[in-house]
Amino acid sequence: MRRPYEQRFSWKLDWNLLRTFMVVVEQRSVSKAADFLGLKQPTISGALKRLEETTGHQLIERKPNRFHVTKAGKALYNECVTIFTSVSQLPALISAGEEELAGHVALICASHVISPHLDRVLDEFAQRYPRVTYSMVVAESGEVVSRIRENQASLGICLLNDQPKNLDCRVLFREYFGLYCGPRHRLFGKTDIAPSELKGESSVSFQTETERGPLDSVARLRVRAGLSPGPRGVSSNLNEVRRMIGANIGIGALPVHIARQDVENGKLWQLPPYSRLPKVEIFLVTNPRRNPSAPEAALIEALHAMIDETPMAERTYS
Repeated sequence: MRRPYEQRFSWKLDWNLLRTFMVVVEQRSVSKAADFLGLKQPTISGALKRLEETTGHQLIERKPNRFHVTKAGKALYNECVTIFTSVSQLPALISAGEEELAGHVALICASHVISPHLDRVLDEFAQRYPRVTYSMVVAESGEVVSRIRENQASLGICLLNDQPKNLDCRVLFREYFGLYCGPRHRLFGKTDIAPSELKGESSVSFQTETERGPLDSVARLRVRAGLSPGPRGVSSNLNEVRRMIGANIGIGALPVHIARQDVENGKLWQLPPYSRLPKVEIFLVTNPRRNPSAPEAALIEALHAMIDETPMAERTYS
């Protein structure tokens, strides 16, 4: 049961103070927050003081050359982000009662996500709701998880080390990684390649090919092939890894179903091993605490339905 103080708190609180506090934390400076909001610095300082008096906690420690958000301040900031996100979605939520679904979908995903199942859902959704608009941002998998956790986007598609707490993570599809070389490599076009022929060869890799990282199994594939320890080139973007392979900077691993077209076009060549290739899962990540816009909620529902109705074997690309 909520205590009397807790019941009165929401009525006593000036909600504008929350917005001011959120900006101060994000700008990491009272003066910068004042410039951002078009207010004077004493106004921001006074607002911060009133909020600390209302909450009964110090939220920010401010000393010369030091700006530190306290534990209470971090907890409040996370809630401020959630509140601000909900308020920003009110126009779309209000319009949700209209006969035709309208609004915006924000999706953030790792580089070069290739999935016919995802594309089919997006195709059907776009045809069904022509008034919905979209923005798609490419980011590293860790950044995808951070933005979903911080309520900066409703849908994320990425690799995962471990399933993050308080987020809904479902396997969207699985893919297998193989090793490839470019057209100027000495092994390009050769068949019956002995595993020993790869020993000591230079390699390129993804940044997430680290111990306990989401592509740890791919890193072990490079070790299994006997490639030279320590990659010669590294990138977080699949297209750039593919570019380095094609430029003969080193042998690298790519998803087999994505590289297949390049192999057929004579731009890449698959190298051994050809069996027991590492399997990697790509996840659809959402935040149950976020109040998505009407079209975002509808798209999440459509994707969840596809995942529930499609056997994993069909969503495994080999």
